[in-house]
Amino acid sequence: MKAAVLEEFGKPLSVRDVPAPTLGTGEVLVDVVAAPVLPYAAEVFRGERNYQLTLPVVPGAGAIGRVHATGPDSTRLTPGDWVLCDPVIRSRDDTLTPDITLQGLSARCEGGLFLQRHFGHGAYAEQLLLPTENAIPLGPIDPAEAGRWTALTLCLVPYGGLLAAGLRPGETVLVSGATGNFGSAGVAVALAMGAACVVAPGRNETALDDLERRFGARVRTVRLTGDDDTARLRDAAGPIDVVLDLLPPSASTAPVRAAAMAVREYGRIVLMGGVGMLGGDDLALPYPWLMRNGITVRGQWMQPRTANASMIALARSGLLDLGQFAVTEFGLDDIAGALDHAANGRTRFALTVVRP
Repeated sequence: MKAAVLEEFGKPLSVRDVPAPTLGTGEVLVDVVAAPVLPYAAEVFRGERNYQLTLPVVPGAGAIGRVHATGPDSTRLTPGDWVLCDPVIRSRDDTLTPDITLQGLSARCEGGLFLQRHFGHGAYAEQLLLPTENAIPLGPIDPAEAGRWTALTLCLVPYGGLLAAGLRPGETVLVSGATGNFGSAGVAVALAMGAACVVAPGRNETALDDLERRFGARVRTVRLTGDDDTARLRDAAGPIDVVLDLLPPSASTAPVRAAAMAVREYGRIVLMGGVGMLGGDDLALPYPWLMRNGITVRGQWMQPRTANASMIALARSGLLDLGQFAVTEFGLDDIAGALDHAANGRTRFALTVVRP
């Protein structure tokens, strides 16, 4: 099959023929129709993010595709079915603390690297091998709209954080990093889940204005200045029940701390961004404040497996409008153009997609 291969960090991907995956028990082989390209994918492939990735590798995290073949223990999927390919692959021999690899992108610890020996190759290829539980039935879709459905892989990240926070309808959410790629999707997902209001801080006034235009009065924007930001965030919409941080590694801890300390007494804070992953100051939250106010702080990497089906349901119902995402598509032979577009084009409510 044809695939884009990362041979060495810092070198361009090469598009060439590689051996097609071999199907085994407990696995599904999928014909890839559309695969999303992350805005920071080129940074990963240059080695700038220090992601754990075994080379050479076919990169690409997540896809929309059609089942090509199933293993003997698959009872419901059939060839031709549309599926969402979940890149979060978990080991099966420890249900309490499974090792995890993010297929085609990264791994968590040595166990995740071990998983990459078999499930390392990602979606920038004509076919993709997945554990059976990672091929999520999508239902019928228009093949021309497959690229737009890759928005699910983007929205699943903040969805995982909001599920971890136990978000309830009618609550107020603060999305730290709301003007970024994952953050803007987080605003849309929180509203789709029934948040009464989303507080959206940022420094990009154009992006803040766009959020207000898209979502109206349920979004309250706050321009960050570095001067008493926490107080202004608290005053934006009344008590804040949940803070979800999605800021990238390039951000400092200051806006994370300002957002976190805006949460109400007995509020919940979920940390999902990459702040600190490339060095710099650690996030410092006051012990007495956490204790006396009963604050819950939780880290969350990606989403639970059960999130996939309910995310699809949110999109199918129209509560999450995938039509608001602009889609730009590239052929696999132009993977370099796709990476450049993802890095330098519009990122908020925009999808760069490869169609093998």
